[in-house]
Amino acid sequence: MSGILDLLGSDLGKTIISGVSGQTGQSKSKTGSVLTMALPVLMQAMKKNAGTSQGAQGLMSALGDKHDGSILDDLSGLFSGGVDDNIINDGEKILGHVLGNKQDLLTNALGQKAGVDSSAVSQILKVAAPLLMGVLGKKSREQNLSNASGIEGLLGGLLGTNSKDSEQSFLESLLDADGDGSVIDDVAGMVLGGKKKKGGLGGLLGGLFGSK
Repeated sequence: MSGILDLLGSDLGKTIISGVSGQTGQSKSKTGSVLTMALPVLMQAMKKNAGTSQGAQGLMSALGDKHDGSILDDLSGLFSGGVDDNIINDGEKILGHVLGNKQDLLTNALGQKAGVDSSAVSQILKVAAPLLMGVLGKKSREQNLSNASGIEGLLGGLLGTNSKDSEQSFLESLLDADGDGSVIDDVAGMVLGGKKKKGGLGGLLGGLFGSK
């Protein structure tokens, strides 16, 4: 299965980056950098939530109802004239549900690394979150997922964490630098120069996007 970072490099991903860039007024390169760092983190947080039966069922219901993938059917129409406020409000709710009280930590960390104001990062994520849910909804339809037990596997496949080629995939290192399972804390701590061990997340992000 193609991962989420592969998707960002596809024609669909480039259209999403271009559209989000136009909506938020940020350059395509900075928008792409934010999304490349942020989307796997959001998916890892979703995967953690889906580890409980209640969380998995809630995500399954959302994908089968509001977020069925149809948002991706006409992206040119979606971005033409500006994204509807209802979609941005939906994105805000998704971020609140997925990230909880860690949302500000994540936006500040991503802004610091990408060289973008944290408020602009927040706007990028609010537009991107419903699109990410649309990708998940489309994938769940393609795989004919009919129960909540398949959601965690879907997310894991898109993250690339099911790879058998290495003991710890690149994304696992990226998202959980010290192996304690605290995804958001690692992102914020390593990117902002916290006390977590060197050479983990900060080094990986620095290699990808350059020091800011």
